Amino acid sequence: MRERTVLRIGNASGFYGDRFDAVREMLTGGPLDVLTGDYLAELTMLILARDRLKDPARGYARTFLRQMEECLGLARERGVRIVVNAGGLNPARLADDLRALARRLAVEAAVAHVEGDDLLPRREELGLPDGLLAAHAYLGGFGIAACLREGADVVVTGRVTDAALVVGPGIAHFGWTPDDLDALAGAVVAGHVLECGAQATGGNYAFFREHDVTRPGFPIAELHADGSSVITKHPGTGGAVTTGTVTAQLLYETGGSHYLGPDVTARLDTVRLTGQGPDRVRIDPVRGEAPPATLKVGLNALGGHHNEVVFVLTGLDIEAKAALVQRQFTEALPPGARPAELRWTLARTDHPDAPTEETASALLRLTARDPDSAKVGRELGKAAVELGLAGYPGFHLTAPPGPGAPYGVFTAAYVDAKAVEHTAVLPDGRRIAVPPAPVAGHPASAELPLPETELPEPELPEPLPGGPTRRAPLGLVAGARSGDKGGDANLGVWARTEDGWRWLVHTLTVQRLRELLPETAELDITRHVLPNLRAVNFTLTGLLGQGVAARHRFDPQAKALGEWLRSRHLDIPTSLLSPTALPGPLPTATTPPTATTPPTATTPPTATTPPTPEPPPTPEPLADSPETPL
Repeated sequence: MRERTVLRIGNASGFYGDRFDAVREMLTGGPLDVLTGDYLAELTMLILARDRLKDPARGYARTFLRQMEECLGLARERGVRIVVNAGGLNPARLADDLRALARRLAVEAAVAHVEGDDLLPRREELGLPDGLLAAHAYLGGFGIAACLREGADVVVTGRVTDAALVVGPGIAHFGWTPDDLDALAGAVVAGHVLECGAQATGGNYAFFREHDVTRPGFPIAELHADGSSVITKHPGTGGAVTTGTVTAQLLYETGGSHYLGPDVTARLDTVRLTGQGPDRVRIDPVRGEAPPATLKVGLNALGGHHNEVVFVLTGLDIEAKAALVQRQFTEALPPGARPAELRWTLARTDHPDAPTEETASALLRLTARDPDSAKVGRELGKAAVELGLAGYPGFHLTAPPGPGAPYGVFTAAYVDAKAVEHTAVLPDGRRIAVPPAPVAGHPASAELPLPETELPEPELPEPLPGGPTRRAPLGLVAGARSGDKGGDANLGVWARTEDGWRWLVHTLTVQRLRELLPETAELDITRHVLPNLRAVNFTLTGLLGQGVAARHRFDPQAKALGEWLRSRHLDIPTSLLSPTALPGPLPTATTPPTATTPPTATTPPTATTPPTPEPPPTPEPLADSPETPL
């Protein structure tokens, strides 16, 4: 790599299916040293595993190969090295295909890859369960660094931590060793901010109305030798980089103060954000501690078979119509054909005296699961369709019942880091073994992080003095971002002002969260307090059942959980709601369609607009446009 005091690392992909043109945009938008791309998620690994079952030559993100067909020569011309986890379950094959592509394009490019994360061939040896489609350890950044140090222009990996795509180039450029814990931790935090692409530049941002996010740019980390960084983006691109957008991404899919990884444990409670002008946010300092002695392993297996039927109920007597459907459907199923699980969910998207039929309608969703595909297939659809002329008035479905499909289950296991054969495969074919982090005997090893439930909450600020309040949505004074981690959900909430923080941290307790989100009332919930970010981060155990592929609930990845919370009303001090107390324009709720205001073609979907049917649980990614959630 070029000898520079600042390493500019950009990101061009946050998931398999992200904006295809982002690679070219990042390479042409301004100077870069390294371009990364994150293509993997828990669901993606399951999809790629099914892909590989059909063809052993597959199992990687094929979109990346097409992007390189357009941009590999451009990257080499500009001296930008590329580091991606697009190798998925088959990084060696992707590396071979990239070399063949480079020869065909007459582009000189040294391609290396990282392997050792695939533990499925060693399942019995490592004590992993039967019936797995995939088992992959989350590797760190030292394998990537070894490839870059040996001259690789392109490095492809399988399952590494998302942040490793930034940590690896930092190690290679600055010469960090496993003892440089603070520097490694800083790179981990920068990597976490970059990993989801435009989520750091205004995408999916609670206060999106304050910026033009029509087409947000992708983020860049200016990484320094001490691990500090400045998050920015190419000039002239859309969106914004602010302390708010960076805070939102820092809270996304994390838990408490100790962010464990294979190279280092990053202390999120030490992170400070400082605005340095338009679209520049400095992250400094970040304290690092020794990593755990184990590596997380993502396990993907088939959980059974799934199907869904959505009944449309229109006009009067919605509750009675729903009850009739359930009685008739239960009696219509043949003996022995009842699925193991039947879930009915009534979404009251209807309005009284509605001006359109759509806004007069509610949705009754039937979800069926069973290990036997036959029990969620033809007989289930037949029982629903046969009610067509014998059911409630106005009977119809959003779509004809399908045949059902398999669904996957994601779980996590942990193995000794020393048992994982982390290997850098260099452009000339040489193989370099990458040792695990030297946790044993390290000065910090005696202070390995306690489980978050055992860590005391940090000292809280003084509560806001009493005064008048107004019933209003939480989202007027707080932002939120949420997501999934297996079957658990993560929900981060942050205040925009110091007084807002003093109120939020004493108000938004676990008990208050249960009251505001009744669906969480019976769950185990852990609250983590991050004062430097003016944030509380909740882990909601089991909200998502067996994970995204099982589609346990309406929002299977908890992506909108934070926005639901922000829409809930509670008593907020009027001092926080005055325009002068807010850091930006006072957000106002969009007026929903009412009986006297019919929705127009340009009206964005609201609670009165029934959602379209959800896609099958584990769609196969198309070569041109894979559809894999974050």
